[in-house]
Amino acid sequence: MSSQPRNIAIVGATGAVGVEFLHCLAKRNFPVGKLKLLASYRSAGKTLPFKGESIVVEALTENSFAGTDIALFSAGGETSRTYAPIAVKAGAVVIDNSSAFRMDANVPLVVPEVNPEAIATHQGIIANPNCAAIISMTPLWPIHKVNRIKRVQLATYQAASGAGAAAMDELAESTRAFLAGQDYAPKVLPHPYAFNLFSHNTKVDRVTGYNDEETKVMREARKIFGDPDLRISATCIRVPVLRAHAVAVSFECERPITTEEARTLLASAPGVRLVDDRERNLFPMPRDASGQDDILVGRIRQDLSDPSGRTIALFAAGDQLLKGAALNAVQIAEHLVKPS
Repeated sequence: MSSQPRNIAIVGATGAVGVEFLHCLAKRNFPVGKLKLLASYRSAGKTLPFKGESIVVEALTENSFAGTDIALFSAGGETSRTYAPIAVKAGAVVIDNSSAFRMDANVPLVVPEVNPEAIATHQGIIANPNCAAIISMTPLWPIHKVNRIKRVQLATYQAASGAGAAAMDELAESTRAFLAGQDYAPKVLPHPYAFNLFSHNTKVDRVTGYNDEETKVMREARKIFGDPDLRISATCIRVPVLRAHAVAVSFECERPITTEEARTLLASAPGVRLVDDRERNLFPMPRDASGQDDILVGRIRQDLSDPSGRTIALFAAGDQLLKGAALNAVQIAEHLVKPS
């Protein structure tokens, strides 16, 4: 990418997504001028590598953003609510990976393959969607553009990385303990993680029965698609996988749609890659999606429960730390620096 260098600040630089920010910026040759790595006082003084250099991590303060052009945030909602307005006031455009601003009517919620035009409407803050929403909805957009999707039912299988580096460590440690026949008391997640799966570890609404993650996915999908009438239901499950989410989706279109039509639309869509080999029973897997920029899509088939022929089922897997978080944010930043 050729453009004028921009000064970048990364908030939450030592976390799992923060580290991926650095990898994505380097891999995609983003025009980084001055790079500032910010984290809590506990992490200040650590160093992280970037393009052959060691960058010292600084403590995040109200004075951290002077001279910053773009600030990439991944340090939780409370930090974003406190420091994102400070960064904007200092002249930076904030791309925020938390849920703090996603449903704010004045903040665009962006997946570059879906609604890049929304970036231009920002007032200083651009929200990065929920990882499960990105991985679920990106493969549906090329179909929605041609044959409007009216209803979506999805079940997610979400990796440890979505709960941060500590949850990834807990999965590895608890698995070693399980295989050794040792007890392991979970510290990060509410249930034993090794060889287990459970409802996503967010608060459950006593009235609706949906947990916060499911509610986020449903609300954000409507905003990303710009369709408040989209009927959508989600079930979000935490599974013992390190860093790639998977999702089973069934969606109903306005008009009949064939498997071949859906596959053709997906084959040429940006950000997705078909893995749909019925002969070898080879379909998207978290193992294969890990470390990949594209969302893998397959198991594309007619939903036989709908005799009208308007419903398709599919399965997708995507790297939670990349397209589900850091990569999507860096793609947004690339749009900001594109030569006009």
